[in-house]
Amino acid sequence: MTDEHLPGPPDGEPDPGRRRPRAAREQRATRPREPREPREPRVLRHADGTPIRIHAPELRPDPADIPSQDVSNWNIANVLTMLRIALVPLFGWLLLAKGGDDDAYRYGAFAVFFIASITDRIDGDIARARGLVTDFGKMMDPIADKALMGMALIGLSLIDRVPWWVTVVILVREIGVTLLRLWVIKYGVLPASRGGKLKTFLQAIAIGLFVLPFGGVFVVVAWIVMAVALVITVATGVDYVFRALSLRRRPARA
Repeated sequence: MTDEHLPGPPDGEPDPGRRRPRAAREQRATRPREPREPREPRVLRHADGTPIRIHAPELRPDPADIPSQDVSNWNIANVLTMLRIALVPLFGWLLLAKGGDDDAYRYGAFAVFFIASITDRIDGDIARARGLVTDFGKMMDPIADKALMGMALIGLSLIDRVPWWVTVVILVREIGVTLLRLWVIKYGVLPASRGGKLKTFLQAIAIGLFVLPFGGVFVVVAWIVMAVALVITVATGVDYVFRALSLRRRPARA
């Protein structure tokens, strides 16, 4: 059957097989589209309804907001945290041995400090990756950090590597945050935030450089890093105050 014998469209209706004129196509292309209603962003929330903070560009939950899992406190992540606390006296003894003037002991102190600082990194990663986040771990992890950093700062001040005013500023902030945690313990756990972790990381770099028996450029770099850490230390201290006040507004835990 040829095309001329095929039935055409009914009278008055356009032929679907025939292309529209160019003018009609251009008119349709320039026709303004109706604006779409914006979609509300999806908000991740805890079981109690409070939102989980999301940080760009990674778009991952803040470690401080990860809910605790119903697992035993005796897990590998918490063991690493307690190991860090156990290394504090050994580090202090090596740092202060012979008045801090023996290079061999100073290298040993740096090695212990480095191992303890590594556990601070991997215990949190293990806890989040294996679902081992516990209230005990969120409480003890920042305490272990404070014990290690406190021993390091006091020891460095005793051997005249770091001025006492730096040690006092940092320790007052750390003790204040610890008291805030005790103040809100009935309402929830006030864990370490990203800013707190960054502060600890920068302090660890500066302290590690001060512990090593080097001078010159090492000391200059150590002071630059410590200056940045001091700014973040004060800023995050203020942030903890506001977070504690927000936590106190929640109902008390049973």
